[in-house]
Amino acid sequence: MIKTGIGYDVHQMAEGEKLILGGVEIPSEVGAVGHSDGDALLHAIVDALLGASGLGDIGQLFPSEDDQWKDADSLHFLNVVGKKVRSAGFEINHIDAIIILQKPKLAGFIPEMKYKIAYTLQLVEGQVSVKATTTDHLGYIGEGKGIAAQAIATIEG
Repeated sequence: MIKTGIGYDVHQMAEGEKLILGGVEIPSEVGAVGHSDGDALLHAIVDALLGASGLGDIGQLFPSEDDQWKDADSLHFLNVVGKKVRSAGFEINHIDAIIILQKPKLAGFIPEMKYKIAYTLQLVEGQVSVKATTTDHLGYIGEGKGIAAQAIATIEG
């Protein structure tokens, strides 16, 4: 059976925070505020995988109230969830994700993001799609106050 899941994450942006997306630190004047490393892309992918496999959500596995996840590397979350999905009898077929951020431009960083996601999930890079877009200066994201990411995971099992 082929199953799909959708994931969404949003974070406030602030000075003094790092901007980490897909496990890649992006040079930026502002970064994502979060309990872990604030990697909205990986958080959306984790939720998409958990949704497709019926294994809950990121907040159940890695609650922000738990200090062990303070400043945690979200690639760890992705690794744990990838293993849980496989242990539940599923194979990951494809990940499609989009980052919604006004600036900085991300095109030059996307190949490394794809590599890290594919490597962590034991996929080939062709099974991972990462895109970026802006909101043309509309809303809190367009004003540089936030970041969002959406992902769809396709699994089979």
